[in-house]
Amino acid sequence: MNHLRILIVEDSEDDTLLTLRELRRGGYRLDYVRVDTSVAMESALDQQPWDIVIADYSMPAFSAPEALKILQSRKLDLPFIIISGTIGEDTAVAAMKAGASDYLIKGNLARLVPAVERELREAIERHKRHSAEKALQQAEQQIREQAALLDVATDAICVQDLEHNLLFWSKGAERLYGWEAASILGKSAVQLLYKDDDNLPNFEAMVAMLAREGNWQGELQQVTKNGKDIVVESRWTLIRDLEGNPKSILNVSTDITEKKQLQAQFLRAQRLESVGTLASGIAHDFNNILTPILAVAQLLPLKLPNLDDNTKQLLNILEDSAKRGADLVKQILSFTRRGVEGSCTIVQARHLLLDVAKVAQRTFPKSIKTQTDIAPDLWTIFADATQIHQVLMNLIVNARDAMPDGGILDINATNLWVDQSYARMHMDATVGSYIVITVTDTGTGIAPSIIDRIFDPFFTTKEVGKGTGLGLSSAMGIIKNHNGFLNVYSELGKGSSFRVYLPSCQVNESEGKVDVSASNGNGELILVVDDETIICEVTKTTLLSHNYKVLTANDGIEALALYAQYKKDIDLVLIDLMMPSMDGDTTILTLQRMNPQVKIIAMSGLISKANTCDKSLNLQEFLPKPFTTQALLSTIQKVLHPNLCK
Repeated sequence: MNHLRILIVEDSEDDTLLTLRELRRGGYRLDYVRVDTSVAMESALDQQPWDIVIADYSMPAFSAPEALKILQSRKLDLPFIIISGTIGEDTAVAAMKAGASDYLIKGNLARLVPAVERELREAIERHKRHSAEKALQQAEQQIREQAALLDVATDAICVQDLEHNLLFWSKGAERLYGWEAASILGKSAVQLLYKDDDNLPNFEAMVAMLAREGNWQGELQQVTKNGKDIVVESRWTLIRDLEGNPKSILNVSTDITEKKQLQAQFLRAQRLESVGTLASGIAHDFNNILTPILAVAQLLPLKLPNLDDNTKQLLNILEDSAKRGADLVKQILSFTRRGVEGSCTIVQARHLLLDVAKVAQRTFPKSIKTQTDIAPDLWTIFADATQIHQVLMNLIVNARDAMPDGGILDINATNLWVDQSYARMHMDATVGSYIVITVTDTGTGIAPSIIDRIFDPFFTTKEVGKGTGLGLSSAMGIIKNHNGFLNVYSELGKGSSFRVYLPSCQVNESEGKVDVSASNGNGELILVVDDETIICEVTKTTLLSHNYKVLTANDGIEALALYAQYKKDIDLVLIDLMMPSMDGDTTILTLQRMNPQVKIIAMSGLISKANTCDKSLNLQEFLPKPFTTQALLSTIQKVLHPNLCK
């Protein structure tokens, strides 16, 4: 039976007994003390050594993080397991990063014994490593005799004297830094491994800590033989002679450059997400402010037909400024990727392709020949031209980077009708007309082992500073948002071909503007629901001016009451999705239960709502705020008279 000395940080005697019972079932003979304050824990640590610490995460006067800090302040390398009934995943991960060994849920202690056994084994291994390092401190001469063993290590291992001149240089150091041992021994590590004074660490402080504690650990920015900047996690150990005097320094360094890059990319993504969250939060209120401004600017000329030219010009300026404000919100949301679809229109892709080809011809190296083959009758697409241009630019830049010694960049486009058989072979495809844009290079190609990862965020094969790993990921997102799909074909040494499929609308010219006068109503009754009173009033005035009847409600409860009263007379409900008391989604679902045939147009200043509301709610249309009179009237006409709008 194994003897286990266990320190339990717990305020509940019952929970302590459950923990002890589980350990005894695992075959342990226990010597334990339970503490629930920092003072009691300090006293227990002073009284005797312990094998392991098991702590409840949160107690009235103490907590697991505080207990962990006490161990760390004493430099006690003890396994530390957290047991809690309420700890969340994020909190658990934070505790693990702070130094906890593992965490368990109180309701599931079946993992306790395996966790304890694992942590005890790892503690033994750590103690063995510490003993090995101590042995190295006592016998520097053994390092040279064991050089063959050290050379198989992936870390860079070296020994330098107190003036930082190199005495030993392992094979791992040769692989990391590029210098061979024969050419570097006896030279100064300071001059070789650090680019300039800005990257030089405080050697005096490091040596002082070595003399005081015998070791130092931290991150260093260094440089390799070919000038590449790297970041290493370095552990320095002071070696003493037989009389105990400092003699040299053992240095073990691990390359963490890629790890730091991933951390930086993750932090950038978090910052972008934070900006996106902020932008989405203000978009709804900001667009609610712009909606009445835009509506009033368009309504006043109808109410006051005898305005002078100067006043009309001022109203035009007001309308244009409100539209620019709305576009600005869309740009911010688009930049932060918060669900904005962008400004989609009918686009002739031929013009985009020719423009991208010109960019390649004028800016790419002369060793790269650009050629195009675009169908003369190429169909049009309904798309955001800016986003499609972004996709094409990303593909041709990647093609350029894949041909450092030159080659051929081929850009072609053709029409394609996807039938059922073709659609079954491509799960993202549907039966219908597509245009197919193909970007082909004769470059290095993509290895089969990574071709499935090239669309993953932050995955890149480019050198540091030459690629974020977000280009293809963004391109894939844009294509999917346009209901398209993408295939890639590649062969090492022969090049790659990216094929973009975009649904076609098969028209040659964009539609003209809808005549607002043709969108007048015939006395239909519309229920307008919005918590912004000014939006209700302006929308009501606009609809009354175009021969509609209007009821208004400022929240979902009032809307349901009005609909119950005038259910037979109401032809359409125009409702905001974001309201207090009862939100738009709940109100819509209740209206649909009251009348499954109810016609509903949802509106919102948070444009990303358009991506989700159609999936969860049976809506006829979505109207983003702020909207013009033309957009409002044409959307209503489309819902009320769908046959006339085809």
